[in-house]
Amino acid sequence: MGSSDGLLATAREGDEDAFAQLVAPYRAQLRVHCYRMLGSLPDAEDALQETLLRAWRGLSRFEGRSAFRAWLYRIATNACLRIIEKRPQRVLPTSFGPAADPSDHPADAVTEPLWLDPFPDDGLSLASDEAGPDACYEQRESIELAFTVALQELPARQRAVLIMREVLGFSARETAEVLDTSSVSVDSALQRARKTIETRGPLRSQQQTLRELGDAATREIVTRFAEAWVRRDVQALVGMLAEDARMTMPPQPSWYQGRDSIGEFLRAWPLGPDKRFRLMPVGSNGQPAMAAYMEDETPGTFEAESIIVLTLRTDGIAEVTAFRTPELFAFFGLPAHLTV
Repeated sequence: MGSSDGLLATAREGDEDAFAQLVAPYRAQLRVHCYRMLGSLPDAEDALQETLLRAWRGLSRFEGRSAFRAWLYRIATNACLRIIEKRPQRVLPTSFGPAADPSDHPADAVTEPLWLDPFPDDGLSLASDEAGPDACYEQRESIELAFTVALQELPARQRAVLIMREVLGFSARETAEVLDTSSVSVDSALQRARKTIETRGPLRSQQQTLRELGDAATREIVTRFAEAWVRRDVQALVGMLAEDARMTMPPQPSWYQGRDSIGEFLRAWPLGPDKRFRLMPVGSNGQPAMAAYMEDETPGTFEAESIIVLTLRTDGIAEVTAFRTPELFAFFGLPAHLTV
């Protein structure tokens, strides 16, 4: 029972193992799709589980007029659209308000579901992704922080159209079938979405920058950053920043712009004399990243503190995004505690 047709027939007879085998090649892809739509790891997981449940319950109604992959994406996209109707747009602090004064106390965390989440590179499953010929964006490019933020600014159906047409490579006809609309409407929505992305999206992708820097230089940047952070060497960290660099720390709305402001903030708060950290490299959103652990009251015991994602330019680090959401460590396969 190796063919998908055989698995489909067996799954239709109520065989849950056959259904699990049938959907296994698509699970990672669908999770990434839901993340692109929602900007949230927990919401993406909820949408994925709803998709699989609806697919299992509705398998007898799948008539095979479209590909099984397209049918699954239809269910997943509509699950995401329902979630979007019920909650606010996901953003980063730079879209929430103006830059903060580093001499002020950082604002309290805003804890309602508002902030964009990072996405672990291990979950991208690039080797099995089936992007079609109409895809314009590389799979890593389409998960980068700046692009994901720009996606969240699109109206929900425009977002779905852009992802399906230019990330997944669905044709206009296939996309129209998924969204129960016409190809003309899909083309119109795509044109509007493209204009928004051109205006609000990144001028240059991280993948372009990382290729220009090269793997060795990128690893050196991550190593230098991590070592300077652990040493609490603010001068070294500031020296790695671009002149107009930004630092954000969701769920705290305060963010800082410029080397001097970031340096003043780091000295006063995250890297004060009573703080000790351990950092380990991870992959997030196709960008260099580190998991930061901070020592608690017990010497040698470090608690999950943040996922720090770096946005690079050839003139330095353009953005430091520290996702201070320890519960997300589990999605990265990371422990909640370290003992050193």
